[in-house]
Amino acid sequence: MNNIKSGFVTIVGRSNVGKSTLLNRIIGEKISIISNKPQTTRFNLKLIYNSFDSQIIFLDTPGIQKPKNKLGEYMLKQSIKSLKEVDLILYMVDIGFENGELDNFIIETLKKINLPKLCIINKIDKLEQKDIDNLIEKYTNMDIFEKVISISASKGTNVYNLIDSIKSFLPYGPKYYSDDMITDQTQRDIVSEIIREKTLFFLNDEVPHGINVLIEKFSIRKNKSLVDIDATICVERKSHKGIVIGKNGSMILKIGKFSRIDIEKFLGLQVNLKLFVKIDDNWRNKLFKVKEFGYYNK
Repeated sequence: MNNIKSGFVTIVGRSNVGKSTLLNRIIGEKISIISNKPQTTRFNLKLIYNSFDSQIIFLDTPGIQKPKNKLGEYMLKQSIKSLKEVDLILYMVDIGFENGELDNFIIETLKKINLPKLCIINKIDKLEQKDIDNLIEKYTNMDIFEKVISISASKGTNVYNLIDSIKSFLPYGPKYYSDDMITDQTQRDIVSEIIREKTLFFLNDEVPHGINVLIEKFSIRKNKSLVDIDATICVERKSHKGIVIGKNGSMILKIGKFSRIDIEKFLGLQVNLKLFVKIDDNWRNKLFKVKEFGYYNK
């Protein structure tokens, strides 16, 4: 008997509005990559929220941006595709970046889709209440959203109210995943994303978008006390390789140190992590490389 609320929900919005922060807050685990760089999420990632009366499968999509290369084209296609495969759409707004050309494009796209939609105004901890009220009125008057909800994903403000609102728009149905599942990604996928997140965090703006991380080895020792992981950080230029490595290896040591901390938290095991750096010229503009790195299989 289908006596729980269950369904698929996608979150869309411009890059860096806080989608991944919100999802990690809801799920209670750090699964979706967080960075202050745009388009850090590169493929549709499923995150699963379980409660006694519901199962919500969230799709964390790449932020919508005008594509500049083959990878960008793929990411835009993934975001648009996700809008047609769900029960509910969440449109997330960053109070610091609204009403631009890109936001108008997203709004016009949403108008053409016959699905219930909620508008989420994020980062309200940075606003006065009167400004929050004005934004709620503005998006309510657009007449395309069933509800407008204000939250702070980083602080957790109103997140539980948002979850209740999401449930109210979902149908009764089965559990699509077991109760102990929180993502459809493999451990290797998540480890790769953790390393990429740390690389994005520590490096300058000219490097990150040309970076991909490949897990070459993932081996749990027989006594299950240690995991051996070898990962290769792929960059597009020779100059980027030097930046990733750093003076006397200082940068790659820092990336490795902080990656290992989060990987150990995620796996619950000690980790022996080895990082390597390889040049793969202009890989984002090579369709076969984008496929080789697994994006078209996600």
